[in-house]
Amino acid sequence: MESLKNTANYVKDSVSEYSSTASKEANKEVAKDSNASLGTRAEAAKDALSEKIDEQKNSASAEINKEKAKN
Repeated sequence: MESLKNTANYVKDSVSEYSSTASKEANKEVAKDSNASLGTRAEAAKDALSEKIDEQKNSASAEINKEKAKN
């Protein structure tokens, strides 16, 4: 039963990781857009950094849950 829970958590963390990656990439594009205002670009850069942190946390958590599910 615990293995099933770890597998579900792995899937959830993996989906969150991919979502963070997509959001990060979108924010990076806005930050690079010379047609956007400076404020918009700065906010997008800040958001991209935040998404990068979330991406790394979700990746680490997914890896832990993956290993737990194997045991």
